[in-house]
Amino acid sequence: MVKAANSRGSAPGTPPRTRILVVGGGYVGMYTALRLQRKLRADEAEVTVISPEPYMTYQPFLPEAAAGSISPRHVVVPLRRVLDRCRIVVGEARSIDHAKRTATITTLATAEEGTGAFEIEYDEIVVAPGSVSRTLPIPGLAEYAIGFKTVEEAIGLRNHVIEQMDIASSTRDPAIRDAALTFVFVGGGYAGVEALAELEDMARYAARYYHNIKPEDMKWVLVEASDRILPEVGPEMGKYTIRELRARNIDLRLETRLESCADRVAVLSDGARFPTRTVVWTAGVKPHPVLAASDLPRNERGRLACTAFLTVAGVEHAWSAGDAAAVPDITAAAPGTECAPNAQHAVRQAKVLADNLIHALRDEVLTEYAHKYVGSVASLGLHKGVAHVYGRKLKGYPAWLMHRVYHLSRVPTFNRKMRVLAEWTLSGLFKREIVSLGSLEHPRAEFELAAGGGPKEPPPPSAPNPPKDSQR
Repeated sequence: MVKAANSRGSAPGTPPRTRILVVGGGYVGMYTALRLQRKLRADEAEVTVISPEPYMTYQPFLPEAAAGSISPRHVVVPLRRVLDRCRIVVGEARSIDHAKRTATITTLATAEEGTGAFEIEYDEIVVAPGSVSRTLPIPGLAEYAIGFKTVEEAIGLRNHVIEQMDIASSTRDPAIRDAALTFVFVGGGYAGVEALAELEDMARYAARYYHNIKPEDMKWVLVEASDRILPEVGPEMGKYTIRELRARNIDLRLETRLESCADRVAVLSDGARFPTRTVVWTAGVKPHPVLAASDLPRNERGRLACTAFLTVAGVEHAWSAGDAAAVPDITAAAPGTECAPNAQHAVRQAKVLADNLIHALRDEVLTEYAHKYVGSVASLGLHKGVAHVYGRKLKGYPAWLMHRVYHLSRVPTFNRKMRVLAEWTLSGLFKREIVSLGSLEHPRAEFELAAGGGPKEPPPPSAPNPPKDSQR
């Protein structure tokens, strides 16, 4: 292990600049760094952001990207462009030794150089790596399932669904056709419901261009372990969503678990068996592994124990928010309640965190984070949705419109907002694109074949990509 040079970068005779390390380039990481670079003077601090990808993914738009309503490049925000006054390091934080004020980092370059991990020193640290997919030891899950947490997974799933329709259209084997047209989604939260609803809507539209596939030939199954879906929008809107999806011939299996998906057969706890080439896993998340590889205090669920000031409890010079942090909700009636790990809180927490960090550097008074949850919106396909905002319950087109307006207002940067709005406008004027670009996952295959080396073995068709265990 080598120690990276980390110059304080101050002129002789002036106080050294504070070294701020932001671990994670998601909601909290990007918004915190953005606010710090806007409000800190250049001679006060230097901000370094560690992120496994050079962009922040706006995850609420992943279902629309999968359905083709938004281009993948407009779902992400380039960190180097937005955080032009910060140092961006594309890599993974492997461990944090706060007692020594160091974080151990690996990058693509360290693998190429064979130097292994290296350490970055800091004075203040913002721990915001987010979360990773929570998987279970279910037979076949790692081999055949795909997650829905990254833009790569969303586009891979879109390509996969269209490819399955192509397979079903050309095969002469009824068993292969049925398996290709069966799509199983596990998890009834935002990710599962919105992904299924958007892709079913897209596939229903695409079916008109196949001479031998009708919408009723496809089987869409949603598996949820609890007795309700979309708990964030409330019981009434959750029941409406169930009625809406079942009216589209979507098979909802509540209080049911996936027990196996080995050998391309989804076996459910209620005894149902579905031969399928598509299993989408969206059954929750867990804290990022770097939290366990640190000396910072965690609660029983593995999240960092934090105060309402967004400091790590009992520790100086350490801050956290978002999915990684257990932040007390001081607006809740019940004591001990924590803020929900969602984007609404994460974006607002990042603002308070950045301001409090600046206050701490300037020996000023800190502010507690307090935000009352205002509600939720969810898309169920084109012109369909549910919403429960400020006590008002909306469904159908009004809810879908509110979903778009709300998320458009939350997309970072004016440039990104205008690109998304332009794309929505164009998609309303022209027909949907239903092209699969699955070959993008293996761009050298054709050249290797032409060069005589033969194509490398691709993943099985039923497994476009295994769930990734890394924060995006």
